[in-house]
Amino acid sequence: MIEGVMMRGAQGVAIAMRAPTQEIIIHTEKLSGIYRSPIAKIPFLRGLIGLWDALGLGIRALTIAANTQTGEDEKIEGPALYATLGISLAFGIGLFFLAPAALGQLSEQLANWGAWWGNVAEGVVRLGLLIGYIAVIGNMPDIKRVFMYHGAEHKTINAFEAGAELTPENVSRFSIEHPRCGTAFLLTLVLFSVLLFSLLGPLPWFWRLASRILLLPVLAGLAYEFIRWTSRHLDSPLVRLIIKPNLALQHMTTREPDLAMLEVSIAAFNAMRAEEARLAL
Repeated sequence: MIEGVMMRGAQGVAIAMRAPTQEIIIHTEKLSGIYRSPIAKIPFLRGLIGLWDALGLGIRALTIAANTQTGEDEKIEGPALYATLGISLAFGIGLFFLAPAALGQLSEQLANWGAWWGNVAEGVVRLGLLIGYIAVIGNMPDIKRVFMYHGAEHKTINAFEAGAELTPENVSRFSIEHPRCGTAFLLTLVLFSVLLFSLLGPLPWFWRLASRILLLPVLAGLAYEFIRWTSRHLDSPLVRLIIKPNLALQHMTTREPDLAMLEVSIAAFNAMRAEEARLAL
């Protein structure tokens, strides 16, 4: 997030943000009951519903963080907020799914390739766009700081899971990699898209483009289950080998944070734990 970190537990979520005054501001809220419903236990469906709810939670967190930095006079809300989110979502689907699909279809026609090779070409373009996009925005000063806070989040979770005392100095010694990262989810989704779309065979233009949108929920469910499975089998050498590309890509979306950022991340984690304890009463 912008100058902050969000930590989500089983029942509650906490956001810690460094305000322009350098004060750490904490926001907590109770999670939707969907995380504790029977739906949350159904494979594939649980990933889709959880990701949809997480998208809404992430949007709220980003809005809170942005408004904390801009103040009352420049708050982002109402129609302007929804228009911005709609345009961003349409841009993401168009760039990472529709554009590669169109190029894949075009390659089949121009090079006289079969559907399988066209889908491979589409997947390569999609992966290249994803990596290129991350590389470009990663050089922007504001995004670099967001990536540093992302690194602080990973370090804090890794330190907690290792049983270390959560101080900035202790947490700084841990890795910026984590197997349950959203970056890993994105790469997995892109790679699965090559396999799934290849099974569809040759399609006319309209259905090729439509399938890329309609099958997004299926891809999301598959990617979620894969990440969930690998995170539970990290003791396996084969699994550790499989997730190496995911961990490698995380080095593009995380940076080494400073101690002040780690302080914010630890504050978010501790606030989330406190909120979990309060909601459990």
